[in-house]
Amino acid sequence: MDKLSLFNSKHSPESKLEKLQVGWTVKVHQKIKEGDKTRTQAFEGTVIARKHGNETGGTITIRKVSDGIGIEKTFPVYLPSIEKVQVLKKSGVRRSKLYYLRDKSSREIKKKMKQESAA
Repeated sequence: MDKLSLFNSKHSPESKLEKLQVGWTVKVHQKIKEGDKTRTQAFEGTVIARKHGNETGGTITIRKVSDGIGIEKTFPVYLPSIEKVQVLKKSGVRRSKLYYLRDKSSREIKKKMKQESAA
């Protein structure tokens, strides 16, 4: 084990995004500060990418389609403003990055996820 991974394992805080896998449908609740008020904003979508694992610089990309427009949001794994993460559906996929879903319609995506979770 090299020095960087040893340091990260000792000093990294607990994360709610560590256990997420690509293909799962999740709902991420994040604290947003607007002026002197804070509120919770939820973002629901499919995990399409996971980069750099559980390192301190690791990220997870979540994609949703809203009114026919695709929205992607990238969350750092150790973001302190994340309150909770709900796993809504677990789908097994055969790829580590689901970037091909960007070109598909929502109907095709659902069909593809059903086929892969059944397999």
